Amino acid sequence: MAVKIRLQRHGKKDAAFFHLVAADGRAPRDGAFIEKLGTYNPNTNPATIDLNFESTLKWLQNGAVPTDTCKAILSYKGILMKKHLLDGVKKGALTEAQVEERFTKWLDSKAGKINSKKDDLSTGAKKAAADKLKAENAAKDAKAAKIAAKNVPAAEETVATPEAETETPSENTEA
Repeated sequence: MAVKIRLQRHGKKDAAFFHLVAADGRAPRDGAFIEKLGTYNPNTNPATIDLNFESTLKWLQNGAVPTDTCKAILSYKGILMKKHLLDGVKKGALTEAQVEERFTKWLDSKAGKINSKKDDLSTGAKKAAADKLKAENAAKDAKAAKIAAKNVPAAEETVATPEAETETPSENTEA
């Protein structure tokens, strides 16, 4: 029996939510599965991934094959990195202490990248809101200036009319 680690779709139309499962490769996509390994919600930014790390690692070490998307998710969470390091222990290239040291170092750098992305998203949202407010204020000021300009010339026309009447007598004597 070929075991695959794959996504099982749940949720509503246009709001997909996935379960990561270990399933027989012959079973339908949303059908029977052997074990639920976690969840994946791509609707949030960054995507929310909740996995049972030990169980997923056990399935990978026993020969389960992840699909392409699951492979990307497992790589993002570090499960494939841990598997790779543990394979090095089996071959004698590393010790358990070295594996734990390298893996915690990798996790720390990954956490820093994720936090910087979250910070960039929040500062970008704040900047976008400030720019939008500035644009709205500029549009409001422009509209107010236009209304003021429209009302001011009406007062000037009443003053300009008497001056125009005083200049016309010399032009009317052409006969």
